[in-house]
Amino acid sequence: MFQATRRRLAIWYTAVTAILLLLFASGVYLYVRSTLIERVDDTLNHVVEIVERSLVIEPVDGDSEKVRINVEASFRDNANTVEDDHIDLEWFSPTGKLVWSTVSEPLNIPIHGNRLGETVRVIRQEIWGDGETRDAPLLLRQVTQRVEVGRQVLGYLRVSHPWFEVTKPSRQLIIDLALGTWFMVLSVAASGWFLSGKAMEPVGESYQRLKQFTADASHELRSPITLIQTNVQVALADLELADTQGTTFVNYRQQLKLVERLTQRLGKLVNDLLFLARQDSGINKDVFSSCPVDALLIEVVEEQQLLAREKNISLTLELVDPPVGESTPELLENWFTLAGNWDQLVRLFTNLISNALQYTPAEGEVYVQLARLEGSNRVSKIRYSTSVLQVKVIDTGIGIPSEALPRLFDRFYRVDPARTHKTAKTSTESSTGSGLGLAIASAIVEHHQGQLYVESNIGQGTTFTINLPITPEY
Repeated sequence: MFQATRRRLAIWYTAVTAILLLLFASGVYLYVRSTLIERVDDTLNHVVEIVERSLVIEPVDGDSEKVRINVEASFRDNANTVEDDHIDLEWFSPTGKLVWSTVSEPLNIPIHGNRLGETVRVIRQEIWGDGETRDAPLLLRQVTQRVEVGRQVLGYLRVSHPWFEVTKPSRQLIIDLALGTWFMVLSVAASGWFLSGKAMEPVGESYQRLKQFTADASHELRSPITLIQTNVQVALADLELADTQGTTFVNYRQQLKLVERLTQRLGKLVNDLLFLARQDSGINKDVFSSCPVDALLIEVVEEQQLLAREKNISLTLELVDPPVGESTPELLENWFTLAGNWDQLVRLFTNLISNALQYTPAEGEVYVQLARLEGSNRVSKIRYSTSVLQVKVIDTGIGIPSEALPRLFDRFYRVDPARTHKTAKTSTESSTGSGLGLAIASAIVEHHQGQLYVESNIGQGTTFTINLPITPEY
């Protein structure tokens, strides 16, 4: 499918470029040809003007009212002048009879008074190498000027120029343009194939991610649905075999509670998928409001303390105080406040802290730090010109392999392919998560125009760093 799409893209790209090149080459050819014709016509008209000025006009039999052209005196010097430029002169009487010509053979072309220039075709007899005489066409560009004094027409002057002065360079131009266009089409085809491959790379990657996402989503959805179906079938079977003591109804109640838990898990998974889909499509148009992140983190940490105590993990929160020199009351009051979505930020920090608690063994520590970083103190990777709030979630857990870090925020991705993890006690626990927690965290940070980084060492722990701008840029 991708190869076919790539071929179609390359073909369309080459076809469109070839059409544009043909249009360009045609325009260049027509422009050059018209320029050549114009130059030839200008040359012929210039010769006509020169010859007209050099004509010797004399009276007929002493009558000053009747004049004539002295042909010998008029064209004695002009013939040598125009011979070098491949220009032929013809002088016709007022009746159209040829009187004088530099052409070796009469052209037998009737007079057409056309000062703008015209192209004529002449058939001449030529002797070939075998001694036979054959007709050979000859194209000429001609300008004809009627010469008159007052109302008396003295004759017609026709100036001819070989048409090969136009056809020869035009033919060479066609060959050059054809070769150049063909070479460019081949180059465009090669580059189009290369560029279409580059263009298809992100599409292919997105398609692979979509396939993986679909497979993982199907796996995650299939498990609770299968369990729900199994427990409902068992419950219905037990209900049919109920005895008078009611013992079966106890099993029936347990099975219904299990179905309730599975449906809650299934609902949470669907909500997570819906949230990510809305984030990807840009449907979410949340209006940000003022969010005190310090109060938000205090609530989240308090909610996670129960899980921390159950696992015997120390969970602490540190709020880095403002610098001593900062004395603006309004700024101090809103030192840890930014524009954001309260519910999404709660979800972000809940996911990160609960994830840290899940992968930290007993007697371990999870440390949460909130600080405000001004522009001069921020790390170089931050691209905002305003201040940012930096939240760090540091744990002393099992760590994450370095090869897994690039894919850590992919949807449904877990470090352990078997979807399990081992704690420091080497006991293997089944992970009930969907693998969407970090993907959701990354989407929320991106929605707030922030950055999320992770650093980890096997056996030493993991550090998640979140940088959120005080005022997101849109």
